[in-house]
Amino acid sequence: MKTDELLIALQTYGLRLESGQQILGRRGGAGPTDHKAVRIAGTTIMVPVYNLASDRSPFTATLPDDFGTITIMKEGEPVGYGLFPKAPEFYKHFSSDGVPFWKIAQLHSHNVLATTVLQNCIRYNDKDTSCQFCAIGESLKNQTTIPFKKPHHLAEVAKAAYEMDGIEQFVITTGTPATPDRGAKILYESVMAIKKVLPDLPIQVQCEPPDDFSWFQKLKDAGADTLGMHLEAVEEEVRQRIMKGKAEVPLDYYMNAFEAAVAVFGRGQVSTYLLAGLGDAAESIIDMSRVLTEIGVYPFVVPFVPVKNTPLQNHPAPDRHFMKTVLSEVGQMLAEADLTSDKMKSGCGKCGACSTLKVYEKKALEVA
Repeated sequence: MKTDELLIALQTYGLRLESGQQILGRRGGAGPTDHKAVRIAGTTIMVPVYNLASDRSPFTATLPDDFGTITIMKEGEPVGYGLFPKAPEFYKHFSSDGVPFWKIAQLHSHNVLATTVLQNCIRYNDKDTSCQFCAIGESLKNQTTIPFKKPHHLAEVAKAAYEMDGIEQFVITTGTPATPDRGAKILYESVMAIKKVLPDLPIQVQCEPPDDFSWFQKLKDAGADTLGMHLEAVEEEVRQRIMKGKAEVPLDYYMNAFEAAVAVFGRGQVSTYLLAGLGDAAESIIDMSRVLTEIGVYPFVVPFVPVKNTPLQNHPAPDRHFMKTVLSEVGQMLAEADLTSDKMKSGCGKCGACSTLKVYEKKALEVA
């Protein structure tokens, strides 16, 4: 099985673990969740291992050998090899006020620190407005995080993770509060604290478009290197069905926000998530990616992963052929526009572990 096809298949269908296998991974919370980092052929990707889809996956991971290598099996036949990254050293330590660092921020992929500053959202507890794929409250319910990460928490964990584990960037998202800035103020305060102790650490902040676009300049002045504002779905019918509350913010407003943000952060330093598999047609995702690329926004196309204890936990994962069609088109588009992930200073697109879009960017560049 070709490596790129294996990567897409694993992110689409997930990976079953052999009985008794204990590994580090995330259950519940803001995404990526119910995942495990796996390194395959020099590429680290996040693979679903704890959701219902992975329980039915045709792919199985054997127990690691003495070198930590796993064999990936498909229906009894080996199709590849991989490694599970070890637990980071900073997980063993605590903040100055006694909070375990692993409850403040998590290691994503093998070199990215990530956190959700405000572990709640104004829409989450209302089934009529909540995003149907969101599990931001699950980690609170499971007591694996804290409701609000204070600025000093983030500064302390970032310093520890940088010094002990060599993290190369910090991705900071937030649930949406009941304020018109939609979380920008919380992010501003967080970045200010982190940059005081690690002025050169690349940071991406993620929130919904604020009511006042002057927040973009404030965030950049605080030290944010890149900005993420996530569309998730693009067709209006899908937006209204899957994320009715968030869909109250019109696509036109997002486009205006993207243009304003690119003017501040620069071309390729603003990104958005597009979740493929929620119901949008492949053509719709590709067309939206083209619009975003022309603005200067990086469209991070990610396969939708149904997460346990959400209304979409039984929603089918996207077909791998569907994903290959979309990712190959978008990868070609990004290469031609010179808007590839390697040029981003920080963020989910820079990391790339939740999608194989990078693979198709590289293929397009090699052909060119």
